[in-house]
Amino acid sequence: MSAAPLHIAGERLLLDPGGAVFWPGESVLVVADLHLEKGSAAAERGQLLPPWDTRATLDVLASLLRRYRPKTVVALGDSFHDKRGAERLMAADQARLAAMTRATRFIWVLGNHDPAAQAAMAGEVVAEWHSGPFRFRHEASGPAKGEISGHFHPKATVPVQGTTVTRPCFVTDGMRLMLPALGAYTGGLDVRDAAIARWFPKGGRIFLLGKERVFSFPLAASRAHRTQMGAQIAEGPI
Repeated sequence: MSAAPLHIAGERLLLDPGGAVFWPGESVLVVADLHLEKGSAAAERGQLLPPWDTRATLDVLASLLRRYRPKTVVALGDSFHDKRGAERLMAADQARLAAMTRATRFIWVLGNHDPAAQAAMAGEVVAEWHSGPFRFRHEASGPAKGEISGHFHPKATVPVQGTTVTRPCFVTDGMRLMLPALGAYTGGLDVRDAAIARWFPKGGRIFLLGKERVFSFPLAASRAHRTQMGAQIAEGPI
């Protein structure tokens, strides 16, 4: 499995095909939007889904921990699907998560789905976390330089051999980086949607998750930015 290097704010990051970011300089692994216990939340509303999403998500997290052996894990919010998610953990999943948090320093950034600390969040619980040139937060906000966030579950559709492929993706403009969701039952929002595109008005690149590597494609500038640039060119000297 091959991670893609990316340089932001003078630091080298690795974009993993599993949907996580590793910062070698500080041995930090970053994941976003685990949405643990989304399946059990749906079951409480009468939607019968297999109750194995937490197990599948922890499988991915465990493989990332084995691959990078980080000193610190930063979870960028919405780690649980709702404020009672930790209460619904199966005993085996609870024990597994507890073992991970004992072995590695965990920093839990709060999100809109989990706005308060939960019992299973062993470690540090913060609104956002700063380290070196980076600001780790749940949702993009304010100045871009060094921001690493999740929340939007970005995905993209690209042409491949006469058809199209839709996959989760990273999005970056070299200033900020947005992560895909790691949770097994999480959906995705197209990178062209205004909710995402507004944070990358000048365009950038997407890194589509593949089985063994990520694939890089250009992200076009937003329509609003292109319109603004066109107006500036039209108004400028000929």
